[in-house]
Amino acid sequence: MPRTESDRIGIAVLGSTGSVGCQTLDVIDAFPDRFHVVALAARTLSQRFLDQIARYSPEVVAVSESTATKEPNGQSIATGNAGLIEASTHPSVDIVVVASSGHAAIVPTLRAIELGKTIALANKETLVCAGEIIIPLAAARGAAIRPVDSEHSAIWQALDNSPVEQVRRIILTASGGPFRTTPAAVLTQVVAADALSHPTWSMGDKITIDSATLMNKGLEVIEAHWLFGLPYDQIDVVVHPESIIHSLVEFVDGGQMAQLGLPDMRLPIQYALTYPLRVSQSGPRLDLAEIGALHFELPDEERFPALRIAREVGIAGQTYPTVLSAADDEAVTAFLAGALRFPQIAQVVESVIESHEPAEVSLESIWEADSWARRVAQFSIETLRSGR
Repeated sequence: MPRTESDRIGIAVLGSTGSVGCQTLDVIDAFPDRFHVVALAARTLSQRFLDQIARYSPEVVAVSESTATKEPNGQSIATGNAGLIEASTHPSVDIVVVASSGHAAIVPTLRAIELGKTIALANKETLVCAGEIIIPLAAARGAAIRPVDSEHSAIWQALDNSPVEQVRRIILTASGGPFRTTPAAVLTQVVAADALSHPTWSMGDKITIDSATLMNKGLEVIEAHWLFGLPYDQIDVVVHPESIIHSLVEFVDGGQMAQLGLPDMRLPIQYALTYPLRVSQSGPRLDLAEIGALHFELPDEERFPALRIAREVGIAGQTYPTVLSAADDEAVTAFLAGALRFPQIAQVVESVIESHEPAEVSLESIWEADSWARRVAQFSIETLRSGR
């Protein structure tokens, strides 16, 4: 018997027009009797967003960077950060998919957690900057955080509720990006188009550049620390170019559990929405005989220092991770605009971190550190640019 709307799981998608947001809607489309869209939120009132509104008729439409109060067909629009909060806290929402990028997702996620809603988390900044606030609050309110990133989803699945005392280490896999074998001398000449040509994943521009620098993996190390409650010396990274093993858990007895699958974000998204059930889907399946061989190597932190920088920042804690995230955002934006060379992304980030005076983590200190880091990063970018 088909489910009624009241039986279906209500979903809010923050960042519905991005790569993960669009793939989340693909998953929802595949299971119309299981899910329904309650709220959609995007950065701008783009044509893609207007098309989504027309298709799903959500109860809440939110745009974070607009002052428009109605879309062309007359539906009311909630704007700014208040709009994102309205989307994430609507009474009919059961699961909030946090697919937006940037620090704007932190408060809407916090407010949803305060209400005990389940969070399907794809936004990195939420835990990188505010993990010290988010994780204790989720535990206190009984709000589940289900990771959507393929690496963290793989760890979550491989752990399968094992107590942390049984875990020796977790191993995050990295594709290595498009420059895995590129000599350091050549890296100074690569341009944005080269860096955006990811060998295995299709992602947004920011995360694709972060994958090329390995900053993405560094941010994931910090996220893993908060998600799984492990110290940094029990979180390792290995480069795996095929992107078939999405991450591994090594237990104290030496056994390792891995989660394998094609590089397709729809699988971890689906599992985050259907957990604890595994629901059949009609997509392509992994054929190991066809793949033939899997390869692994240690990351080269000399050519890609962002991974080392991020790990050091995670260990240092306080507001350093917010500064890391904000400075990287500015540096990547400059690189995409042709204002920085590729190796200068990490150079800018490290210089900003080195000049930071950290504070204890609070929402206020996060916003202050974010604003400060962006100003300093922009000055550093201009200095480097003028010195070319």
